[in-house]
Amino acid sequence: MNARTNPQAPEHTLYKASVVHYVVFFAIFFATAAIFHKLLLVRLVEGFVIFQFKPEREQLADFNGVKAVPTAEGQKHIGEEVKREFIKPDYIFDFTNKARQEKVHGYTKAPDEWVVKAPKLGDDPIYLDPNVGFIIFSVDIGFVIAVLVTLVLPPSIGIMSLKVEREIHNNKAKVRLQTGFSEDIIELLVMPDDRLAALAESDRRRIVEAFRIVWNRTIPEEEVGGSQRHAVSFDEVFDRNTDPVAFRNNLLYIRIREHFSEFVEKSIEDLKDALNWQRNRFRIGAALRLYMAHHFTEQYSNNVTGLAYGGAALLIVAVGIRGLKFIPPTRPSLILGAIFLEFSMLVLLAFTLLYTEEEERMDKMLKKMEDASRSQLDILQEQQRDIRLFVDKLIGESSEMIKRRVEEAISQHLSNDEAMREKISKAIVENLKIGFKEQLNR
Repeated sequence: MNARTNPQAPEHTLYKASVVHYVVFFAIFFATAAIFHKLLLVRLVEGFVIFQFKPEREQLADFNGVKAVPTAEGQKHIGEEVKREFIKPDYIFDFTNKARQEKVHGYTKAPDEWVVKAPKLGDDPIYLDPNVGFIIFSVDIGFVIAVLVTLVLPPSIGIMSLKVEREIHNNKAKVRLQTGFSEDIIELLVMPDDRLAALAESDRRRIVEAFRIVWNRTIPEEEVGGSQRHAVSFDEVFDRNTDPVAFRNNLLYIRIREHFSEFVEKSIEDLKDALNWQRNRFRIGAALRLYMAHHFTEQYSNNVTGLAYGGAALLIVAVGIRGLKFIPPTRPSLILGAIFLEFSMLVLLAFTLLYTEEEERMDKMLKKMEDASRSQLDILQEQQRDIRLFVDKLIGESSEMIKRRVEEAISQHLSNDEAMREKISKAIVENLKIGFKEQLNR
């Protein structure tokens, strides 16, 4: 039993990934990458290359996996193992894992190479090493499949599901801190529409009281002004016929966005979508949105940008070496590997930017800061007036009582010279306390 399924585990371990999570993730990752690299990649590349460079006036024949233009003799042996006398030397597409020899097959090839020969590519054949040129692409496919599969798996074994569950928990706490609302109110604000509608049928009063608190806490500054005459009350816009779902989605969310920020309102909506993912884990778009926008882009955006620049640097070096003729044009596998590496980094960067929250306009931020400062100033002024009134009242009305108490204390102890020095100060302080207490009770 891991921490996620053990309710008695410490809170800091509730969403901590275990060995099982990593084993499942990397098992899916390596298995998918290997299957794609060994079985699917060859078909994908072969189809693309043949489509681009196939002959226009002649038909290709299949010689046990080798695509080539057959000779007259080769027409009789289509489907058999390729031989020198069976094929014309102009078009050869060999994506098999078998070695070839010039005297026997009409061309040479190592078992871990692919050969492409066509007039459009020049007189010499092109040799591709899939383990150098396409390994990055296979790794990308394996990683993407592992992420998607572990998003669908339950959190007890799916590491991405566990991470999204953690972000649901963390973002609820973040919204509570940003708004000051109670946990019960946050649950109603992020509750999926159908669940909120069902709750309205059974416990509408709970929803009404929570929405009333949100409404009163998000009164716009222009409605407050110097008096409450222009403020729209909650009862004016919400009655027994109001749909709670539509009211929350159309009015409360807008007031939250205007009073707090667009980021708070967006966090609430993303949490609501993520809760729908909890019930149907095939809604991976909502889960990715929450994780990428509210965790990954905040924590790793600079890392992704650095990786993209690093991939670009490697690509520049590879192209530069190719320009210096240290990489022959007939063996472009290293260039392909550098291209796919930079492609992967740029896709990751684009994906990160896609989920990065847009920065709020500076004028809106300044306006909100001004409104917040004005609100705090009004509160401080009210407190200052209350303190001044309290002090004036306390000093004005209780001065005679304090004086009388002091005189009583002095007269009680003046008759006893020995005790006077020891007790006069204590008695004065005690009577002062009594005088203040009587005045406060009044």
